[in-house]
Amino acid sequence: MKSLTENTAIRNVAIIAHVDHGKTTLIDQLFKQSGAGESRGESEDRVMDSMELEKERGITISAKNCSVNWKGTKINILDTPGHADFGGEVERALMMVDGAILLVDSSEGPLPQTRFVLKKALDRKLPIILVINKIDRPDSRISEVLDEVYDLFIDLDADEAQLEFPVLYAIGRDGIAKKSMEEESNSLECLFDTMVSEVGGPRYDEDEPFQMLVTNLSYSDYLGRLAVGRVMHGTVKKNDPLVCIPADGEPRPLKVSKLQVYEGLGYGEVDAADPGDIIILSGIEDVTIGDTICTREAPKALPRIDVDEPTISMRITTNTSPFAGQEGKFVQSTKIRERLLKETLHNVALKLEEVADKDAFIIKGRGDFQMAILVETMRREGYELTIGRPETITKEVDGKILEPIEHLFVDCDEEYLGVVTEKVSLRKGRMVNMVNHGTGRVRVEFSVPSRGLIGYRNEFLTDTRGTGILNSSFDGWEESRGDIRSRASGSLVSDRNGEGVAYGIFHLEPRGTMFVVPGQKVYEGMIVGEHNRDNDLDINVTKTKKLSNMRAAGKDDAILLTPVLPMTLERAIEFIKEDELIEVTPENIRLRKAVLPANQRKSYSNR
Repeated sequence: MKSLTENTAIRNVAIIAHVDHGKTTLIDQLFKQSGAGESRGESEDRVMDSMELEKERGITISAKNCSVNWKGTKINILDTPGHADFGGEVERALMMVDGAILLVDSSEGPLPQTRFVLKKALDRKLPIILVINKIDRPDSRISEVLDEVYDLFIDLDADEAQLEFPVLYAIGRDGIAKKSMEEESNSLECLFDTMVSEVGGPRYDEDEPFQMLVTNLSYSDYLGRLAVGRVMHGTVKKNDPLVCIPADGEPRPLKVSKLQVYEGLGYGEVDAADPGDIIILSGIEDVTIGDTICTREAPKALPRIDVDEPTISMRITTNTSPFAGQEGKFVQSTKIRERLLKETLHNVALKLEEVADKDAFIIKGRGDFQMAILVETMRREGYELTIGRPETITKEVDGKILEPIEHLFVDCDEEYLGVVTEKVSLRKGRMVNMVNHGTGRVRVEFSVPSRGLIGYRNEFLTDTRGTGILNSSFDGWEESRGDIRSRASGSLVSDRNGEGVAYGIFHLEPRGTMFVVPGQKVYEGMIVGEHNRDNDLDINVTKTKKLSNMRAAGKDDAILLTPVLPMTLERAIEFIKEDELIEVTPENIRLRKAVLPANQRKSYSNR
């Protein structure tokens, strides 16, 4: 086998971690200590969280690139999502790197999403640097967490070379890393040095022509579409004639207006790029993720990006409620279709399926959280749409119907273990492991169908008084485990159009939990609350007190309404049943019945 040449001037490293283990905060400190942040005048925290939703929720949703320089070596750092629903982002980020930093919380240890992202890295035979973060936590259990990481590596069939990973101990928030707990340190110098020494430079074949795999797409108002990817072989110059090889294998000529590389958080224009560099080509319109860009003289395609298949589907339609078109800028099906197509171009884990109804679309992805983020993003951009309850995608193998199974990880107080186990078992979950560290909290693992987790998260938080932690990751396909009972309660449905009135809402509160407040507009078929019983009930929240000139014998009762919890998209998705929909606009999230008129609804349900 021919030996490959190493480009020692570059290191491409991904940082992988579970949600909230301190990944983005650590990158902040890497930026500051390398001087990249100061040179750009960066002073804000979590600079890699560029999306508004990322800053709000404190999670990474899309993979992003940046670079720092350390003692003459350029280090390209890729920040990857820690949530399995955004696995497509992880997979294409790992296509560009030669090593990974695995960040693990010193108390929580490796969690399901840690397992998910680590498996992807080990499958690509990437060298791993383990960083145990937050070692200053009072409940840290560093030696046990290190043992758990070794067990995880062995469980994921890591080879002997991968098991010889270096271990660093860090307080990412303070920008401190060290090789042992006893060592004194006030910087991340040993982490920088370990990245340079343990992760090899990009390897390439000197005889191969220029090849680049497109792993990300962006857009600039000035330069048009931007194609991001790593130079696998060869060198590219600014005005070289290039071609793009799409999925059909037919090369198409390209005209590149600008060649850039990452410098800190931004881009820097260059005249040429070497093997291993992560580059940005500007002005390319007709290109998608997975395409190969190469020279016109020697077109040669690279293997396309392979991502796990979708497990969840959701129906998206235009807004058909009586309030349609009043609150959003984009309401037409053509606009919604264009936006969904644009999303599938940027996110390889999402698939768009056309249906017979021209105003409806099926979007397929990895989880209901991914769907919620997509719809929330569209809502903030001014779109109006209606969405249905997410459904799991099944497949038939040898005459058997298979459904996606999740590996569910629960961390809760001992006193809540009984109710959690009972609720998960009702959703066809099976306990596969339980660990009690004697601290008052237990860690339990379940194997549960993906459909069983839809709508469970809020119920779980209620059952554990908000103290439980729930995480899951895709664990393969199994034969269907049978019917799962959906929400036990019914819905309170408005029987007419109008505005909510305090008097009417107050006297309906004994019927269930209300979702509307006085003055809020409602329409017939809109869900205005959760019924205490298992059936739906049509109610009138617009009812006013009858006026009379007769003096009341007693004083009027003071009307004090129970505070209403604002309806979020995730809560709405978890709440609705099969015959219910969510109306999403830039200003409101409303729940409604699929069939609005009460008389038609009854005949529809009797079919």
